[in-house]
Amino acid sequence: MVTIKDIANKLGVSISTVSKGLNGADDISEEMRQMVLDTAVEMGYAPKRGKKPGKRRVCILIENLEYENIDQFGYEIVLGFKLSAVRHHCEVSVIPTNLNLLTREKYDCFMLKNGFSGAFLLGFALHDDYIQQLNKTNVATVLLDNYNPNPFVGYVGTDGYHGIDMAIKHLHDYGHKKIALLNGSKNCMVTNDRRLAFLQAMERYSLKADPKLIANGYYVADCAKDYVSTFLNHGATAIMCASDLIASGVLYELKRLGVRVPRDVSVVGFDDLPIARRLSPSLTTIRQDRLSLGKSAFMMLEELINGINISKVLLKPELIVRDSTGPNPKL
Repeated sequence: MVTIKDIANKLGVSISTVSKGLNGADDISEEMRQMVLDTAVEMGYAPKRGKKPGKRRVCILIENLEYENIDQFGYEIVLGFKLSAVRHHCEVSVIPTNLNLLTREKYDCFMLKNGFSGAFLLGFALHDDYIQQLNKTNVATVLLDNYNPNPFVGYVGTDGYHGIDMAIKHLHDYGHKKIALLNGSKNCMVTNDRRLAFLQAMERYSLKADPKLIANGYYVADCAKDYVSTFLNHGATAIMCASDLIASGVLYELKRLGVRVPRDVSVVGFDDLPIARRLSPSLTTIRQDRLSLGKSAFMMLEELINGINISKVLLKPELIVRDSTGPNPKL
């Protein structure tokens, strides 16, 4: 294990200088501090684990995910994480990120410089630079709906395969055969998983998955207008959506086209955001327990910080049946 003394020997400076650089002291130059941090990261230095209660600091890094009010997907996840952190006397910093931040400073260096013992990353895509850097990190890190084989990195999420299976069975029981999938953005692991889950479920219930009825949009309502007409033209009687926001856009577009829900077309969402109950008709959807996701993320992060390598925690989803689904009108 790399020590402060090892870093000092590498740089040819005193142990106290290295200690000051790692702990943010203001009586050394910024240049020296950055040199200490870069060398520590390069050598694989990690602060001692298991700090006393009340002293540990962790962060939530958020990119491309809304979280500031209860109607937004990330709100309850962040809240659940914070609630668990408070019980463990742990300080949490919520840090929105952007491309400038991610490219200006390496992940391990950022964590070490700010004294964070670990991090929960929300909203990052597979191609993001920080996600790539996690292959070699020794910082305890938890990802939402993302996987990395590094033993210092864990994955928390909802079992989308089970969720999609419940939704397709529900539509199958209503007699639907031509089921469309309006998925999310391509560079996202959960999008890839939901597509595979959809294909597996369709096969399980002896339904044919038509490539013309499968499309990738984005996790926003506005993407629906680009695909709904195509689905209808190819005979879809039900549309499975990768999120409630996408489903809200689908409902709006169907209404604009004069298509009745669920009399003509059934619609299913994923997440069970508060908006799902307020839509007209109210949305049948797959519920993710986002508060428990946040709590589970903190529990996993604590274990990773303490040297217990947990790979994955998946919560079970729940099918919430409301007014947007009904029998296949063509039967």
